[in-house]
Amino acid sequence: MAKVPYAAYLRVYEPLAAFPEPERSYWAEYARRDRLPTAQDEVGHALAGLLAMPPRVAPARESADAFVAAVDGVVCVCPWRTRLRSWQALGEVGHWLMPDSVLDAALPPGVRRRAAADYARWRERNPDARPWIRSALWHVPVRWFALFTDEERVFRKAGEAPAERGPADTAVAGLTYRTPMVQARRRVARGLRTVREAMPQGPLVEALTDVGRWLEEFHPRSLVELDYGGLIYTISEDQLAADHSAAEVSEGLAALAAGDLERASRVYEELTDRWMAIRERQFAN
Repeated sequence: MAKVPYAAYLRVYEPLAAFPEPERSYWAEYARRDRLPTAQDEVGHALAGLLAMPPRVAPARESADAFVAAVDGVVCVCPWRTRLRSWQALGEVGHWLMPDSVLDAALPPGVRRRAAADYARWRERNPDARPWIRSALWHVPVRWFALFTDEERVFRKAGEAPAERGPADTAVAGLTYRTPMVQARRRVARGLRTVREAMPQGPLVEALTDVGRWLEEFHPRSLVELDYGGLIYTISEDQLAADHSAAEVSEGLAALAAGDLERASRVYEELTDRWMAIRERQFAN
């Protein structure tokens, strides 16, 4: 199975009570399946669409799959919503670091225009729809780390099984963070307040505001998960084991709150430089 894309994921798992019927009953039955799909299963479905002729920017129908987790004995699900996320990713192609000729070869302009028109019509009928999953290619956005603490970090060596059923590929090492929604909201609010007071015009204010608004869309007893996802195929196991990015973000925010701008800047630069080095691997042969 393909081990791409090199993407990290921020997921929200909502309790079944957050879903209206008949969707609630469907997910309750779904969660009892013996085999649940992994993130690589989702990647495989997505790549099949891109390899079709002509390429399919988005599936013809919305996915009926989800990731499943248990939170204090309560079943929570994270619907894939692959069709919605594909449409939204199409709106971000201008940020992809690739020549127009390469983009046009992979996703011809006519295909992109038709998909954009389909999304616009769908959006008129579903103005409040939002994805349970956010993704980032070749890096983890710094703002995502603000939702977690180092104590919530779970590093898994290659060959180790995850603590519970989840979207993991056990053949390689993995790195995830998980936290209750209430904690994630509290931390992003505290981080946003700190950043606004120190640098109100900085890009981090907008970034934290965006992720904070997204979290407000979900049930307060949800679970928030950061998964390094496909990045594990481009970062060595030793590098993953040594990665404590959430701790560095916490350190930087603490320094900012204490008025130590020099230390905050140093921590932020070291963190962003390291992730930029990873991000630049997309240009390697």
